[in-house]
Amino acid sequence: MMPNFTKYLLIIISFLLIHDNIQAQVEAKQSSIKGKVLDEDKALLPYIVVNLHLAKDSTLVESAQTDESGIFLFSKIPFGTYYTEIELIGHEKNISRAFTLDTGHLDINLGEVFLKTIIKQLNTVDIKAKKPPIESRDGKLIINVSASPLAAGSTAMEILSRVPGVALDNEGNVSLRGKPSVSILIDGKLTHLSPVQLANLLRTTSGNTIQTIEIISNPSAKYDATGTGGIVNIILKKNTSFGTNGTLTFGGGIGKYYKSDAGITLNHRSGAFNIFGNYNYANNKQYENLFLTRSTKATNDITLFDQIAKGVSSRKNNSYKAGIDYFINDNNTIGFMTNGYVNNYDGTNKLNTIIGSQPGKIDSTVIGQNSFIGQYKSQSYNLNYKSVLDTAGQELNVDLDFSQVHNTENAYYNNDFYDAVGLSFRLPFIFRNATPSKIKILTGKLDYVLPLANKMKVETGIKSSDVNTDNDFRSEQRVGETWVNNESQSNRFFYKENVNAAYVNLHKDFNSTSLQIGLRTELTHTEGKSITLQEKVVRNYIDFFPSLSINQTLSKNKVIGISYSRRIDRPDYQSLNPFVYYVDLYTLSQGNPAIKPQYANSFEINYSHKKMNISFGYIRTKDVITTTLLTDTVKKTILLYEQNLAYRRTFSATISSPITLTGWWTTNNNVTLYNSCFASPELMGMPFKSEKTTLELSTIHTFKFSSTVNAELSANYTSSQVYGTYIAKPIYGLDLGVDKSFASERANIKLGINDLFDQRQIKIKSAIPAQDYQLKQKQESRIFRLTFTYHFGSNSIKASRDRSNSSTSEQSRVKSGG
Repeated sequence: MMPNFTKYLLIIISFLLIHDNIQAQVEAKQSSIKGKVLDEDKALLPYIVVNLHLAKDSTLVESAQTDESGIFLFSKIPFGTYYTEIELIGHEKNISRAFTLDTGHLDINLGEVFLKTIIKQLNTVDIKAKKPPIESRDGKLIINVSASPLAAGSTAMEILSRVPGVALDNEGNVSLRGKPSVSILIDGKLTHLSPVQLANLLRTTSGNTIQTIEIISNPSAKYDATGTGGIVNIILKKNTSFGTNGTLTFGGGIGKYYKSDAGITLNHRSGAFNIFGNYNYANNKQYENLFLTRSTKATNDITLFDQIAKGVSSRKNNSYKAGIDYFINDNNTIGFMTNGYVNNYDGTNKLNTIIGSQPGKIDSTVIGQNSFIGQYKSQSYNLNYKSVLDTAGQELNVDLDFSQVHNTENAYYNNDFYDAVGLSFRLPFIFRNATPSKIKILTGKLDYVLPLANKMKVETGIKSSDVNTDNDFRSEQRVGETWVNNESQSNRFFYKENVNAAYVNLHKDFNSTSLQIGLRTELTHTEGKSITLQEKVVRNYIDFFPSLSINQTLSKNKVIGISYSRRIDRPDYQSLNPFVYYVDLYTLSQGNPAIKPQYANSFEINYSHKKMNISFGYIRTKDVITTTLLTDTVKKTILLYEQNLAYRRTFSATISSPITLTGWWTTNNNVTLYNSCFASPELMGMPFKSEKTTLELSTIHTFKFSSTVNAELSANYTSSQVYGTYIAKPIYGLDLGVDKSFASERANIKLGINDLFDQRQIKIKSAIPAQDYQLKQKQESRIFRLTFTYHFGSNSIKASRDRSNSSTSEQSRVKSGG
């Protein structure tokens, strides 16, 4: 570990030990209180503040906030006599009867608490609670995206890049506190996409549809074992009221080019049926500039490359979802849902490559005029059955899913060659690539929850998934006026994968301790076959993935916890395909059918005191899958190649804390320090090791100017860090947003400015001493966005159910575009 990291770590540990020694004795007896808040029409009241008071002197003990379902919870409450108090503008104050927590009444359920509307209302100040930008609970870091004016009009990728502890590289790969290979879930469902496809999906997911983002460092056995770096779960918005209603959204933006987006959400409940759906459209045109300098060295020969690429791309994205739920009775529901997208992409790229034998000398120039067209389509179907078997919480969920993805990509390359004085010295090299791919995913899962006596609960389930992919890569070269197939660059590749999984989780709550222990097992069968090369790779293996979480309440405001999990990452489907793909004339990409899965053991210690949270983490990954940049000194090319390095290990320490500066100014702050090391006994003919300590800083400031006007300022900084075989230089930026509600809060207008000073750009260099390259990538990042949202209809419809489709994991490894 680096000396600076060790020093900071020892300072933090010493602080915690001193802090603990001067605290009061741990409360021996504690309990909990819960309930659900509704209005007099039985409509849910989410995000309402509930105050808990001591009955003897009305002292305020603690405040809680209701969730999306109107449920509030006070946990780890010492024995005593209490009452609750709820105030909401336009409603009568609700004060509960006094109740006592003791050994005979460990958990109090107040049931449904109703707030009665005041018929005649005086002019008052709106005190409706607003969720904080960031929360930490239940082992998760929760970012409340819907509360942020910066989310409006942004894409999921842009929002994710501003989440504390999360980083994205130039290809859209996500890392968490220095740990790559993060699984992206949407509504608890694994997306089963490759990094490239996932990046495209995040670019096409509107921030207007996102409710929260959950960061889970050490998931339980209930989750798919995929994701050695942890889990990012994107929760989409859901309707929470009764009646027939919907939401309209319109927005526009301007950077160098104009952007636009629009969407509609509808929900209707009639009798035993609930019908829901949404549609979103986005048109995003943007630029990207890339600068690459590199050199290749042979025995007595050196070649210098200086490349400048300027590209413009346009994405037109259409996404939709529709479904129906049938409530058989109060305890049984069956539903059907379909969702998908149709995205179109086109782009042009002008690439100048200057080639010389020494600095400042031009021997030749290659000018490339390239164009790209793609269409990306996906359609998924879900059949779900949910049964609540008894009032104790026994529950059964069954999901069947079928998904199909069809991507079509066509690239056209026109390369002209000029000598040192600018004269053409050879015929243009013109070629084109077609890369259609088809993917089918069939999955099914069953989850069962069984509450037991003495605060114990068992969760168990099974899952099976089948994936079939067909990649038909075709390359053609133009000779005269005729296109000729280039058989050496064409390849047909099939991939099949079957994973059968089973898990069991045991939860147990003691007086001041909670325990969760779980085990997941997965049996995997894979077949990768290159029709062109007549090569076939078959693998069969079984894995066991234990997980453990222990939380100890030290006092009313102090909790310490420890967690462990073992996880896996299988290579994405296209990375196994051995075909060679031209990014440009001197930059190639190739898959590797010999890539092995990578396995990680992850440990974390968390300590929370009031609202401050401190965590220490360690993760070691074996056979880490890494994109390496390899230089061919003969062909003068650079190859992006997937392979396994021996290991990656990361130490991390994080401190996060909200601070209230005034009644109208609050902040959320996050500091993360981590040390990452990648190593392999052999890479390019010699041992490889790359290590670096990185500092991440993030602060979000929320300003409440009035009951209807809010503003948000967000700033983040990440120092230099290592990604496998390359090093990324520091990246930072500032974002600003403001929103105003009107028309009785049915309407809202948001103005957001991303990357106010246009500072965000990616810079990388080689971490391999034998290689020399530096790359700078600048995408359009300073964008002004204006978004209008209007909620119409009744406020009394039951929300469509949240479902965790069984195919999410498999879809996350599909490469999609758009």
